[in-house]
Amino acid sequence: MIFDFSVIWDSLPLYFGGVLVTLKILLIALAGGLALAIPLGLMRVSKSAWVNFPAWLYTYVIRGTPMLVQLFLIYYGLAQFEAVRTSFMWPYLSSATFCACLAFAINTSAYSAEILAGSLKATPPGEIEAAKAMGMSRAKLYRRILLPSALRRALPQYSNEVIMMLHTTSLASIVTLVDITGAARTVSSRFYLPFEAFITAGLFYLVLTFILVRLFKLAERRWLAYLAPRKA
Repeated sequence: MIFDFSVIWDSLPLYFGGVLVTLKILLIALAGGLALAIPLGLMRVSKSAWVNFPAWLYTYVIRGTPMLVQLFLIYYGLAQFEAVRTSFMWPYLSSATFCACLAFAINTSAYSAEILAGSLKATPPGEIEAAKAMGMSRAKLYRRILLPSALRRALPQYSNEVIMMLHTTSLASIVTLVDITGAARTVSSRFYLPFEAFITAGLFYLVLTFILVRLFKLAERRWLAYLAPRKA
């Protein structure tokens, strides 16, 4: 068996372009997903059923359906409705990039909301009692104490979600975007070298995963230092 990686070397500009597309989709999806996840997470810890149930239903449906189905529904499914095609949103919904970012943001928001809700529920009672003793209002309690503390503690779990979302962005190639996987598919179909094309894509994802893991380790070292065991 002979491998020909000379073609891959010549195709590196295509792969690097795919890396930029992947990072763009990932960052937009994470920003949008986190913006949705914070209010959803707060709703999930509410004692009011009217507030809690809609957030629970949203996260249950999104986490209970495959990401690929969600992407197809947004990119292909919405186009069949005349009201959508004539609406002001059609220029956006007809864009593969917008649909991919929207689908990924919706998906990660559900998982991130549950991570944040679990972190909020795990808040030590002492922090809450201390804030109340200082006369903080409920809004200030969440803004100054609960939410910052929960976000810090959620870092280890959220890092896993970010890495999973990085890998999930590979589905963007199915809706015509030339991300890392899209670059590999292009090289594979053009030169009939699927092994070389996709092993190269895997290496790019591996490098990006390593970088993300290191960045989150540094963040945890900085913001979770107070949770580390004290030396005698």
